[in-house]
Amino acid sequence: MKYGYKASAEQFGPRELLDYCRLAEELGLETIAISDHFQPWRHKGGHAPNVLPWLGAIGERTERALLGTSVLTPTLRYHPSIVAQAFATLACLNPGRVFLGIGTGEAMNETPATGAEFPGAKERRMRMAEAIELMCKLWTEERVDFAGEYYTTERATIYDRPDEPIPIYVAASGSLAAKLAGRVADGLICTSGKKPELYEELTANLEAGAEAAGRDASAIDRRSSPTRKWASRTRSRWRKPPTRSSTAPIRALSSPTIPTRSWRRSPPTSSSGSHTCAFTAPAVTKPACCASSAVKFCRSSTTGSARAPPR
Repeated sequence: MKYGYKASAEQFGPRELLDYCRLAEELGLETIAISDHFQPWRHKGGHAPNVLPWLGAIGERTERALLGTSVLTPTLRYHPSIVAQAFATLACLNPGRVFLGIGTGEAMNETPATGAEFPGAKERRMRMAEAIELMCKLWTEERVDFAGEYYTTERATIYDRPDEPIPIYVAASGSLAAKLAGRVADGLICTSGKKPELYEELTANLEAGAEAAGRDASAIDRRSSPTRKWASRTRSRWRKPPTRSSTAPIRALSSPTIPTRSWRRSPPTSSSGSHTCAFTAPAVTKPACCASSAVKFCRSSTTGSARAPPR
């Protein structure tokens, strides 16, 4: 079991969020994962910094923590080739510390940025599977000619890419996305705080997908992302990050290790067989600085037409 910090980009401005994340690493948290929104959950008082330059900045201000997205949509307002290039650069700047967490998107983020109609769930899953295939080709091959159903490249090459592969984590809240993660991803991301039956279903479908692809499901990493519920009344108490002296002691965790795999998309391996984050966790005592910083956010629907954030 490892613990990390979910950087709430919808709640804090980019520089303020950098300070929180630097403190999180100082306290021993091993992963920093940021959400990628074009629009926040609410119009007044919300934030939505671009995660690509932000990840470059946090890489320069931290030393050990794994850095990545939870999650980014590489299929609609981003083209997969641009995401592949951006994360290759991030991985070159932060060797062994970068992962790419992806999901199928939300109408509130994708449609306002482009004006395009938000696709249905099946098309979004197909787009994500195709995006994964294209990004992996761009990370391993040169002069990539790709002609998929949704994306096309012509003699595309990413010239600056890391020596080690970039792990891809697929977010899943349903059976089909979990099966996709089992077939092609290095890890699964799911939302915490749900009924146990959901996690049992996701695990079963993850294993089914892995078995169908001839992969070892136990080697696929699992991460949970906190349920978000906006609580603006707590915001005034957290305008500035707490100082180091004001926090209670916390035991430093071991240095993070990034899942390894070959460029041929074999699953990550672990000598201990442990996962980065299981679906359930033992009770822990939070440091003083974290006790009231777990600001919750409300989830928006991932289906339907686009709508503006609530005012």
